[in-house]
Amino acid sequence: MARCTERISLASYAQRVEDSLGRRYPEPAHPYRNDYERDRDRIIHARAFRRLENKTQVFSRRYSDHFRNRLTHTLEVAQISRTVARALRLNTDLVEALALVHDVGHPPFGHAGEAVLDRLMRQHGDRFDHNLHALRVVERFEQRYIAFPGLNLTFEVREGIIKHSRDYDPASYPELAEYRLEERPPLEAQLIDVADEIAYNCADLDDGYESRLLTLDLIRRSVPCFERWYARVDHNWPAAPEKLKFNEALKALLNALVTDLIETTRRRLRRLRFRSPHQVREYPKRVVGLSPKMARENSALKAFLYRRLYSHREVDAERKRIIRSIEELFAYFMANPRSLPPFYYAQVQQEPVHRIVCDYIAGMTDNYVQQQHRRFCL
Repeated sequence: MARCTERISLASYAQRVEDSLGRRYPEPAHPYRNDYERDRDRIIHARAFRRLENKTQVFSRRYSDHFRNRLTHTLEVAQISRTVARALRLNTDLVEALALVHDVGHPPFGHAGEAVLDRLMRQHGDRFDHNLHALRVVERFEQRYIAFPGLNLTFEVREGIIKHSRDYDPASYPELAEYRLEERPPLEAQLIDVADEIAYNCADLDDGYESRLLTLDLIRRSVPCFERWYARVDHNWPAAPEKLKFNEALKALLNALVTDLIETTRRRLRRLRFRSPHQVREYPKRVVGLSPKMARENSALKAFLYRRLYSHREVDAERKRIIRSIEELFAYFMANPRSLPPFYYAQVQQEPVHRIVCDYIAGMTDNYVQQQHRRFCL
């Protein structure tokens, strides 16, 4: 009865599990879980998901054990996404699966690792895209079942993995033709990109302050949307410790962003009057998003973080060390592919060596990169 009630409560524009295009390899239905719930559980039990615990978000564990890693960031995205999905009457099971899987293709050491792998791949006429790598992870590298390779996720989860944060030109990516690149993704997938940005902007501001690389005075002077909330907190609790006032202001900012996302998207959906997910797909633009005013403030926060945190000399010094380690490890395996683990070396018979080397390094944790670098390059 609960499952029936949940289906009825979904909006007409939500993606219903009974309308799923299904799995690549057909499987019998589960008696207690729908297909999107099973996808969520398969993702949680995947090795690639567990490895996110030791992959950098912004700060490595050299700074502190308290800072976000790629796994805790993923959980924060899932929490925000579920809240928004429930408010908009979207399919929360699909949203949760997409939120939990959205970063499994990220390489070690955050965006620094992604940037260096992409540059190395371009030297071979190829590229590295963490979304496309995530698809390879769930389709090929997660080996948990006898009956099929990968996790055998539903079409909508696989589609959302690659399309949640960007649109792909069908002419440039013919290998992705099955994912309907000429169409927009469902609202459940569109939601993940905005929730992701809200989560990491607020979290990185928090970690930047905790690391002492960003001072409260600098944040208040440079981020108007934060200062607006901090000034209210400071007026109401002038004698409170600075850290607690910072926490209150940051929570208020996060709540304001999420609330704006819900209310703005709800107004758009009422105006557009979608009656099915198909109409969402055919619409020329993405629908889920912030209001123009809040989008500008969020962009200003993002620009501040790039300018003052991600480019900070201490973060940059560690980034250079990371880049050098990955470059040297990549070069070693290109020259010595037999040193790859047997599973990866076997793939060399089907794909170029540089692609397999990239796959192997992208799957490493921060610690394992350092361990392998000491083993093969020092």
